[in-house]
Amino acid sequence: MKSKILLLLLFISITATSQQIMTLKGNKQYKATPNWNFISTNYALGGEVQVQVAKTESGGILKLSAATTNPKFIISGTVYVYLSDNSYISCSDKGLFENSDTRLNSYFTFTAAEMNKLKKLNIASIRFNIKGKSDNFSSQTGNFTALNKKSYYTSSCEKSKNIFDTNKEITLL
Repeated sequence: MKSKILLLLLFISITATSQQIMTLKGNKQYKATPNWNFISTNYALGGEVQVQVAKTESGGILKLSAATTNPKFIISGTVYVYLSDNSYISCSDKGLFENSDTRLNSYFTFTAAEMNKLKKLNIASIRFNIKGKSDNFSSQTGNFTALNKKSYYTSSCEKSKNIFDTNKEITLL
């Protein structure tokens, strides 16, 4: 009996530490996944895009965050979330963003049905747009893809997977 209680406490502590909080404008907080650092080979500034998913009362929120040299740029337009079965979820721009001097942060919504789909299938990649007026020394604008990869390079000898298990993390929300 003691071993079952100990095992239950261990499971609860692991689950509690893996969940995070996403805070939106107005200090509204939601349970969220950890930040996943997806690789973006065509976005030269940093090469990584932070991806996070939160659960809301009516569905969910996708947060995309990328490094920038110009906080007037925004991640906007339609975002496409491609899944492991080659289907996709289209997220329209609702104008939710908050930028700092070094990061672009934009938020896109998921319906309840889309969240259920994300619980079953892994995110393979995310296609997004960075918009703004660029000059010679600013970061890039245009269309970019963030791939669900933990690192650029892997070897055939590695035992660990090189992708984030997004569906498992979303299921824990």
